[in-house]
Amino acid sequence: MSSLFTRACPARGFTLIELMITVAIVAILSTVAYPSYRDYVVRGHITDGINGLAGVRANMERHFQDNRTFATVGTFTTPCGTATAFGSFTVSCSGTPDGTTFTLQAVGSGPTAGFTFTINQLDVRATTAAPTGWATCATQWMTKKGQTC
Repeated sequence: MSSLFTRACPARGFTLIELMITVAIVAILSTVAYPSYRDYVVRGHITDGINGLAGVRANMERHFQDNRTFATVGTFTTPCGTATAFGSFTVSCSGTPDGTTFTLQAVGSGPTAGFTFTINQLDVRATTAAPTGWATCATQWMTKKGQTC
């Protein structure tokens, strides 16, 4: 019977050094993964603004077909006369549309704060403002961090 009590039992569980190594690995992975995930989420929100601009632009074209002007005519209000929210973007006219020209802008807020995208009657798309690390461009919408114009 004494041999049962004197027998050494193997240690169970983790040592402190093993636990510290695991925590260090998780910390390193999270510092690398979080910025990439954040950029991925922002790119998802950017599509709301781009889709909003495309939709309001199509409405502006319909308004022009019906009234032969982009401006408000009588009771027919121009579609960009009021600001419209699309996700975290607000789409509105940049200035007042006249008979033959207009410029729409989508201004970001919340997760897309700092972004401003524009489009005009000639379908010229531009990224006029972007947060640090994102490029601006006078000829296209910048939808990815690190994208070149």
